[in-house]
Amino acid sequence: MPQPEGAELEAVRARREELKRRYLQEHDDRPRTTTRGIHHVAFICRDVEETIRFYQEFLGFPLVEIVENRDYRGSTHFFFDIGNGNLLGFFDFPGHEHPPATETVGGVQHVALSVEAREFDAARTSFDKAGIAYIGPERGVEDSLYFRDPNGVPLELYRERLGMFNGEQILPADDD
Repeated sequence: MPQPEGAELEAVRARREELKRRYLQEHDDRPRTTTRGIHHVAFICRDVEETIRFYQEFLGFPLVEIVENRDYRGSTHFFFDIGNGNLLGFFDFPGHEHPPATETVGGVQHVALSVEAREFDAARTSFDKAGIAYIGPERGVEDSLYFRDPNGVPLELYRERLGMFNGEQILPADDD
C-alpha cells in the first residue's frame, strides 16, 4: 500500500503528536485498566488438523481444549496455550467458504507474541528449514519475525518481554 509522503506525511506526524499530547498519560497518572487481560483471541481456520499441527507441532503451543462451537453446529472450537494465562482460539465453519485473509480496517494487522531469545532463534532456524517465509531482521527489525499461519493469520514473534516496546518499559513489570 502506498505510504504518505511530503506534506501529507508531515500532517500525519503532527496529528500523532497532538494525539500523544492530548491522551497519553504517564505511568504514575494512568488509571488502572478495567480488564484482567485477554482471555483469548479467536480466528477462523480452514482446516482444524492443519492448524493444530502448525501451532502445536511447529510453534510449540500446546492444544488445551477442543469442543463443538456452541453457536454453529458442527463447527470445532479449539484453544492453544500461548503462555501467561493467555489462549489462542480457532473455529472452523464446515461448508462455509471464506475469502483469503486481508489487511483491512477491522481486520488483524498482526498478533505479536513475546518469546525468549532462545525460542526466537529456534523459530528462525525452523522457518528456514521448513521454507516458511518471514520478514524481520533483514528489514532492520532485529527483534521481530513476521509470518503467516496456514490460514493467513499474520503473526509476529517478538523478542521482547511483556510490557516492553522498543526497549522501553511501557507497562509495569510483573512484580509491580
